[in-house]
Amino acid sequence: MLIYAALSSHGFGHGSRTASVLTELAALRPDWRLVVSSGLPASFLKLAFGSVPFEHRPCQWDVGVVQADALGSDEPGTLAALEVLDRELPGRLAKEAAWLTAQAEPALVLGDVPPAAAQLARGLGLPLVWLASFGWDAIYAPMGGPFLERAERCRELYAQGDLLLHCPLSLPMDWGVPSVAIGITSSRPRFDPVELAQRLGLPRDRERCVLVSFGGLGKAYDPALLRRWPDHVLIGPDRALEGEANGRVLPPGLRPIDLMPLCSRLITKAGYSSFCEAFSQGVGIHLVRRSGFAEAPVLERDLQRHGQHRILDPAAFERGDWELDQPLRPPTHGPLPLDGARAAAQALLHLAEARSAVPIDALERVWNSAQSPG
Repeated sequence: MLIYAALSSHGFGHGSRTASVLTELAALRPDWRLVVSSGLPASFLKLAFGSVPFEHRPCQWDVGVVQADALGSDEPGTLAALEVLDRELPGRLAKEAAWLTAQAEPALVLGDVPPAAAQLARGLGLPLVWLASFGWDAIYAPMGGPFLERAERCRELYAQGDLLLHCPLSLPMDWGVPSVAIGITSSRPRFDPVELAQRLGLPRDRERCVLVSFGGLGKAYDPALLRRWPDHVLIGPDRALEGEANGRVLPPGLRPIDLMPLCSRLITKAGYSSFCEAFSQGVGIHLVRRSGFAEAPVLERDLQRHGQHRILDPAAFERGDWELDQPLRPPTHGPLPLDGARAAAQALLHLAEARSAVPIDALERVWNSAQSPG
């Protein structure tokens, strides 16, 4: 079986989520062939998948929202990029369809979550599974104007899926597609925390260690602000941190989640995969508010429901008012299930093996019944 994963190039979170699921799938079926088709950097994908073998086919499937940095959105730039995509996507689709046809083996398309994955799957008659906490229809519709037509087109394509692996922390995905609700999708730390602490010169007290990470685009800030928190060690990907006595730079080959067993808090933007990883490792989140992106207020709401947190406005972050001396606020609701990656992998396994004999709606009923208590 060939699993062809078409991933959004919008941000690293889509790649992290799919990597966590395909890692679990590889453990269940190491003989299956994993192909990742995405415009995400090869270096990031290799880091996300670790020792799990996969093939990378560079292909930009979507635009998402163009961003100047981790907190800002550029609507005119997004519209211009979408117009370029309209011209170039048909050729990319034809190339990928020809390649898949030449493989001459059973295949399943997994989309996270570029709408054009539906065009590829339907053109080849392949089953299509969405792995999603939102679709671009829910992002484009609030932007209004010329984005409304694009939102409707996205919704039409999403409706062509066979199954939706419905992630938590989600926006509405009313696509009329059978769905399976799953829990947190997160990979796992890969390194011994004691050895990492010694290697990076981190204190043994987890409460004194703080991650600062804003995803692939990053967020510029003055590293001198670390001097306001001399009792804490702050670690992140920004190279400027190495100039501060209490700063540490995330070394190559390490992901933020690899450091989370050593840290008590994470300063970050609203991001699905960052939240999942922090929840899975019991790390509190200091959220810097983000505007202009429909997912952000939903993630902020769900953070307050399910995770330990503090909320910072961007101006407070810029001043260094990070509230590291304040207690984390407890969630108002209970924790989310942490087995989402394994549950998604099992659903993919069941669908791939049983689709020819079992209707999708029947598979959905069987799966949901199996997940019910008792």
